[in-house]
Amino acid sequence: MRRMASVLVVEDDQFVRSALIRHLTDAAHTVRSVGTALEALREVAHFRFDVVILDLGLPDLDGSEALKMLRGITDVPVIIATARDDESEIVRLLNAGADDYLTKPFSVEHLSARMAAVLRRSRAAGGDAPPETVLRVGGLSVDPLRRQAELDGVRLDLTRREFDLLAFLAARPGVVVPRKELLAEVWQQSYGDDQTIDVHLSWLRRKLGETAAQPRYLHTLRGVGVKLEPPGGGLPL
Repeated sequence: MRRMASVLVVEDDQFVRSALIRHLTDAAHTVRSVGTALEALREVAHFRFDVVILDLGLPDLDGSEALKMLRGITDVPVIIATARDDESEIVRLLNAGADDYLTKPFSVEHLSARMAAVLRRSRAAGGDAPPETVLRVGGLSVDPLRRQAELDGVRLDLTRREFDLLAFLAARPGVVVPRKELLAEVWQQSYGDDQTIDVHLSWLRRKLGETAAQPRYLHTLRGVGVKLEPPGGGLPL
């Protein structure tokens, strides 16, 4: 059975905005809409949404700046709606925290398919997933169901993408995971550069109290991939 979603449409073009609202409402989704980035920030601060559809050409802030601000206060999935089709720009937005993008003009069927995919990933990673065992690697514990991680009993403050990366590696302790697999499974991208992974690994290392030069849990094998293991190894064969 298809599940209804709560959607925030951030679009200043009244014609496009009305068409999106009509389509989403006809599909049984709950829709709120705004025309500026600042209004969008107020909305996500006061209401819970399952997905945000964000236009880049907003009158008060460029959508890329709005995305950064959204990511500072919420992990809600964001689908970028843009007339820009430059590949480097799209990759930059995905690396900045967008979950997917649509190039204007797009059909309602295309939007529905992209929304469904984003919502499946979000719900599989969140409370709609079946209960999973807490993952433990040394003093690190990762709870996929509650989306919480602790190091030596201290809660880690992780972004959604940092948690997804950590949980994926923690489920495979001691296993070297190729970067291509990380891009496909954690970022749902079939292409991208190593900088995406390196940046998130750097942020994770900082929060785990380690550095690339002196790793404790996260180990990078140049040209191969990344593995997570407890300090000193000691994983059973």
